[in-house]
This record gives sequence, C-alpha cells and structure tokens, in this order.
Amino acid sequence: MSASNFLLVGLSSEVAVPPDIAEHLALRATSAEVPGPRPDEALALELYGIDLSFGGVVALKDVDLSVRHGEIRAIIGPNGAGKSSLINVISGVYKPDRGHVAINGAAYRPVPTQKLAKLGIARTFQNLALFKGLSVLDNVAAGRAYAGRSNFLSQIIGLPHARREQTDARERARRVIDFLHLTPYLDRLAGTLPYGLQKRVELARALAAEPRILLLDEPMAGMTATEKNELADYVRLARDEYAITVVLIEHDIGVVMGLSDRIAVLDYGRKIADGTPEEIASDQRVIDAYLGVPPENEDGEGI
Repeated sequence: MSASNFLLVGLSSEVAVPPDIAEHLALRATSAEVPGPRPDEALALELYGIDLSFGGVVALKDVDLSVRHGEIRAIIGPNGAGKSSLINVISGVYKPDRGHVAINGAAYRPVPTQKLAKLGIARTFQNLALFKGLSVLDNVAAGRAYAGRSNFLSQIIGLPHARREQTDARERARRVIDFLHLTPYLDRLAGTLPYGLQKRVELARALAAEPRILLLDEPMAGMTATEKNELADYVRLARDEYAITVVLIEHDIGVVMGLSDRIAVLDYGRKIADGTPEEIASDQRVIDAYLGVPPENEDGEGI
C-alpha cells in the first residue's frame, strides 16, 4: 500500500492523510521489525503523534504506539499518567488535539464511536457497566446489539427477522458463557454475583461482540489475587481461541509482566519506555518513575 492510499476517515467524510503522516504509517507497516502478514496488515492498531489536553492540562503528549495482530499489549504507568485517556482516544470517546489512530491500516481522527463495533473493537471499563437487573445470558447477549438490523418496533412486535436476530445473539452468548465457565450462572441476575464473576461476565459480553481488538481498562481492579490469576488465564485463552488482539491497562505489575507480550510505559502523558516485560523490568527510567527502587539493607546494598 502506498503512502497516498492511506485515508483519514472522519465522522462524516474521507480526506487524504497529510503526506508526512501517511509516509510514517506506510513505513511503520512495512518495518522489518514486524514479522508475519502482508505489510498493510502487519499492525492491528497504531497511534501516531497523539496529543490530548483538557483546559491547558496535558493528558497525552506526542504518544506513538503500535500493536501487532494477536499480541497482548499492556500500557502501564503511575496514576494520572494518561493510560485511560489513551484508551478513550482509541475508542473515540476523546478526540485528540493532534495525531491519528490507525485501525488495520485505515487512519481515523477522531475514531467514529458509533462505528466502533463494526470496526472490530470492543472494550471493558474500570467500573462495572453491567445491567445488574438482567440475567447473565441477557447481559452477554447485549454484546451483540451492534449486529442487529431490526428496529425497536419490530422487536416489540416480534417480527420474524427480529426473532432470528435475538435467537442468534443468545446462541452466540451461550457459547461465550460456556467458554468462560459461566454456565452455572446463566439465569442469575448479574448484580447478585460476586465481584470477580461480574468482571468475567463483562469480559464475556465484550467477547460476544466478536471483536478483532479488545480494550481492557483495568479489568482486574478490586479483585483478589486468585481472581486476578483466573481472569489473566481467561484473557490469554480468549486471545488464542478467538484470535484477537488485546490492549490492556492494569496496575498489578505482576499480572502485567506475566500476561503481556509487550509493554508501553506512560509518565505524565509521555511514553518513556516500550518493550518486552524483561526489557521494561530492567529499564532505569521505568524503575525511577513507576516500579520503584529496591529497598536497601543495613549495609546499604540493594536487596
């Protein structure tokens, strides 16, 4: 794909991406460092030069990020580093002041939120966003809402095509529920489940949308160590079973190091490091900004 073929897709129109940005996307997509598929399909997601501010307060500054197909890509950093802001840019909640988001080679500014599911992106949130008065099955089936073509009236009347869509959504939901070992809770109201299971239901609802890219915003917040390990295993299994790409924000550094293929580190809205878990763990900038310095023993030596 030539640089001139990259398009910037807005909410209402398509215009050519500026040459420097298009060239950058083309070069990054054809980089020898990215193995695997054809150059124009090498990256599932790319952020280029993202700036974001709120009333003069800088949330993100010149952030680049590439995500390969099929990897689990973590974003870490101290509180206020800009992690959730970055996820909100990817999902179209925030419009960046500068920069673009490329999804499978097509560049967006801003990402069209109303088309997010059709672009193959699903997400979970820091705080649970379940319908607590509905069953687990109904919650997970709600993840298929974007795929329906019937309107509200046809659903109320129960027209044949509306019934078929509802049946299909529930069948797909059941398969995901079974995959995540939630079948015993199928008919339970989501709000009556323990917190850890509610988190798993939210993951199930996101997977029911059959995304190509799954955004997880602190999926393990508030969970016990056992629940975190279980959910980490499910995320890894989901990546393999459904061939999805995962972008993960998580504060538990132990979980991140064990789960991620690559990690980007933000501090005060800037990316200060990017690499494998091993590279991140030994990066002095990350140690100073986030991981902390090992305590000293009585002889003044690190332990």
